[in-house]
Amino acid sequence: MIQSLKENSTLPKKHPKIPSFLIGVRIEGAPKSRLYDPGKQNFRVGTQVIVESDNGAQTGIIASNKIPNIRKVEDKIPRILRTFNENDLQAQTRKKQTEQRAKELCQQIINKLKIKMNLSRVNHISQEKKIVFFFTAEGRVDFRQLIRELVLNLKQRIEMKQIGVRDEARAIKGYGVCGETLCCSTFLKEFTPVTIRMAKDQGLALNPSKISGACGRLMCCLQYEHQTYKELSQTMPKLWENVQTPGGLGKVIQNNIIKQTVLVRLEDESMLTYSTEELSPL
Repeated sequence: MIQSLKENSTLPKKHPKIPSFLIGVRIEGAPKSRLYDPGKQNFRVGTQVIVESDNGAQTGIIASNKIPNIRKVEDKIPRILRTFNENDLQAQTRKKQTEQRAKELCQQIINKLKIKMNLSRVNHISQEKKIVFFFTAEGRVDFRQLIRELVLNLKQRIEMKQIGVRDEARAIKGYGVCGETLCCSTFLKEFTPVTIRMAKDQGLALNPSKISGACGRLMCCLQYEHQTYKELSQTMPKLWENVQTPGGLGKVIQNNIIKQTVLVRLEDESMLTYSTEELSPL
């Protein structure tokens, strides 16, 4: 008997069955789709479904179908639970009504207590009987009295979560000066530092209204071409530097980094444009 138990203990562990195909689902409010395990269920693109998530069951839409699964055995793949039904519709309606009521109540209390914070959005997690309030603020905020009044009125667990202005812009969504939807609400997975040096290196006018995004911070797109501008500018003379041109000595007035041309003021006060290949430093 003991020998039999030892033999069984050495048997290889069975791994859960790995699905051959995954399905792309876009969660409501998410910028992009995520891969889910459909199990034995079949879905068409555009079908509304209920999926697993860190915040409990959430609503999503099938965005892509039958994507070959190349993930490892250890990877945890969330599942598609079922197709969206009438009960889910009623639950979603109740969720939105609760969030709207909670948001209005919270804003009233914030105004009454004169707390220096801006309420962004509200998320009701019905499975945990919890309401999460997202807000922005310049510094630390004492919201203990706010939480007491919210608990008293809503009879649910309350969580206050401070976010940055960029996170708020990502959640609210909108359009940039380019006419396209905000990068942060579409494809940017994480924020990276953007500095005023990037705008200077690209020769942009340092006008806050021109280089700031919807969040009020420097536009994320300033970093996209920064490295290219940096490399191209290395071959160009500096502003106000004296250079030798085919027309004589002159001083650099303006650089066009993309075209690799330089506007030069000659000794006779005339101004001509030359390519960087036509110039030589003194």
